[in-house]
Amino acid sequence: MQAVVIHELDSVAVALCDLKKGEIVKTSKGEIVLKDDITRGHKFALCDIAEGENVIKYGFPIGHASTAISRGEHVHSHNVKTNLSGLKSYVYSKGDVAQLPKVERTFEGYVRADGKVGIRNELWIIPTVFCVNHVATELASYAKSRLADFVHVDDVMALTHPFGCSQMGEDQATTQRVLAALSRHQNAGSVLILGLGCENNNLSVFKEFLDLDDARLHFLNSQDEEDEYEAGCRIIDEMLVQADKCRRSTVPLSKLRIGLKCGGSDGLSGITANPLIGRVSDKVVGAGGTSVMTEVPEMFGAEQLLMNRALNREIFDKTVDLINNFKNYFKSHGETVSENPSPGNKAGGITTLEDKSLGCVQKGGSAEVADVLTYGELIKSNGLNLLQGPGNDGVSCTALAASGVDLILFSTGRGTPFATAVPTVKISTNSDLFRRKGGNWIDFNAGAVVEGESFESLTEKLLDHIVEVASGMKTVSEKRGFHEIVIWKDGVTL
Repeated sequence: MQAVVIHELDSVAVALCDLKKGEIVKTSKGEIVLKDDITRGHKFALCDIAEGENVIKYGFPIGHASTAISRGEHVHSHNVKTNLSGLKSYVYSKGDVAQLPKVERTFEGYVRADGKVGIRNELWIIPTVFCVNHVATELASYAKSRLADFVHVDDVMALTHPFGCSQMGEDQATTQRVLAALSRHQNAGSVLILGLGCENNNLSVFKEFLDLDDARLHFLNSQDEEDEYEAGCRIIDEMLVQADKCRRSTVPLSKLRIGLKCGGSDGLSGITANPLIGRVSDKVVGAGGTSVMTEVPEMFGAEQLLMNRALNREIFDKTVDLINNFKNYFKSHGETVSENPSPGNKAGGITTLEDKSLGCVQKGGSAEVADVLTYGELIKSNGLNLLQGPGNDGVSCTALAASGVDLILFSTGRGTPFATAVPTVKISTNSDLFRRKGGNWIDFNAGAVVEGESFESLTEKLLDHIVEVASGMKTVSEKRGFHEIVIWKDGVTL
């Protein structure tokens, strides 16, 4: 297959491989003689499109033709412009929601005292402020040097970051909420909160955000110690003993919480990897589990599809607020709401934000939207959740981890080595990326869809893979020690 027409209403097709000018391409809407070279992931016109006429992909407009486009012509940013502008009004109109598959699967997880189930049993060191980042990494190195004696401790992480002081108001509170949420994460068997002493986010202040009844929490204020490293090592020794007592047990798939993310997207993201992730999300939700989708700007242009699946009027209203508040965030900084996609997205075939968004929301499958979370807020409801957060890979993945997901399914067409504090399963949109970066950056290849493998078969394979990861199999990024957090900053620095 050379090209795909995603929806019967579409006026464009997407090339599944590099195509040459003059080539005759067979599509579901007839044979097309190409008037331009078409790179994989890019679009060509299935019919003549008049100037000002909407360009249709996924069955919806992805913008309008800025000039007349002929049948067989390359359709991209040179001849298509976005339709997005400012705030919109939305009407509550709940559509029919698909019946989700009833899946009965189990995995081997760590049941915590609060009933949550982690998929890792790790030591986490969380600095209250950037000043002690290197102390945190030194203590993490010490803990790693002792792991051989504690076989039930999976890994050690120092979750360093550049904040915690010289912040004001809501900006500082944001940092505190995210760090506090991470301190509660079920993938941590023991947690050290490492302070300096004079920072805005000092331990006495930060403890107001913490669950002090959590026996996993340990504290060290560096300025109070003559040798903070020696004192920290003593605490680390205690934490290793504590965490090593934990054991995996068999739990139902309903206990699994997955994050949904795409980054470095290309023109195949909405055709292969994202729909595949959506199918797996439906299986997890159908089993009684939870999935969380963020990247709010990458819902612009496709938001009505999510609103039509809101559980009730309250969730619809929260979804409207999620979208419009984020648009206001853009406007408050003098930016347009359509300032997307990235240069890499465009090179991969994504033309407008609507084009990107309609592909992005495929990750949410067909489940009802059960809840909407603010940034730094913990999951409260099973099912599909929407989470406030930007598209930036670091910030959005950290937000997902802080919400309480066990792992993240991360689709990519361009490729990225980035991973966050929870296992980050990288899924390539195309087989070429997997051939080049499989075993290095990429865990799973969704490109097999365009090479003849059915979605049904690949969905089962990805679900099997996720169950293995949840039961202890390390991702590629975990094997390489990749884990970073990035906190969303929007405020004055003193």
